[in-house]
Amino acid sequence: MLRLRGVSKRFEGRNGLVHALEAVDLGIRDGEFISFVGPSGCGKTTLLKIIDGLIPATSGRIYLDDRELKGVSEELAFVFQDINLFPWWTVAENVELGLRARSVDPAERRSRALEALEMVGLSAVAGSPPYTLSGGMQQRVGVARALAVKPRVLLMDEPFGHLDNFTREQLQIEVSKLWSKLGMTIVFVTHDVDEAIFLSDRIAVFDTSPGRVVEVLEVDLPHPRWDLDVPSTPQALALRRRITERLNVRARAAL
Repeated sequence: MLRLRGVSKRFEGRNGLVHALEAVDLGIRDGEFISFVGPSGCGKTTLLKIIDGLIPATSGRIYLDDRELKGVSEELAFVFQDINLFPWWTVAENVELGLRARSVDPAERRSRALEALEMVGLSAVAGSPPYTLSGGMQQRVGVARALAVKPRVLLMDEPFGHLDNFTREQLQIEVSKLWSKLGMTIVFVTHDVDEAIFLSDRIAVFDTSPGRVVEVLEVDLPHPRWDLDVPSTPQALALRRRITERLNVRARAAL
């Protein structure tokens, strides 16, 4: 339902023209969880922002169903790596942010914010200032803020990158359960291959110079996965090996 056709992004850098993305063609299925994996500087986040309309592509087109997306769409929502909650607002007021931008009635804003906080298990802190929450709880507020606008597609840019391993694993499970419950399409950027394998139906592998998709891999593991020891399964081990070989990880590390 989401189609990328020849999406490229170039800009002038300090040392000349930078090819951030080159001719990305990708189809994203309705209701699937797809992850973008690749080294720093391969254009994963840039592509996510282009899909959301936050920055323009140099060339190429993006379609949602059969409609070309131009600019920001109300059917998409973005979860940033840095949540940037307003400390002078309560948790619930921060969740209402996207609804304010859509001019939703105040009573409905509050109702939808509380509903979203219930989904992420934060109803009890709706009236609290965000700086009283842990890092993991603040990240869940960011997820709730995106869910409150009821998007068809949820775009997530390394949302767990700053968190400790224990909190990260907890949130991976929570997001997986939310996805299973809500059935929305999720496009997820991560540097963590194991995280991508745990969460995804498919993984789009990116490489640099220029940024491009070099392979799209199916994750042949059943859902749900939170009761499985996913990293030790033969399928996960084979996928991890395939991705690291495709990206020449050992060769890069030797440089």
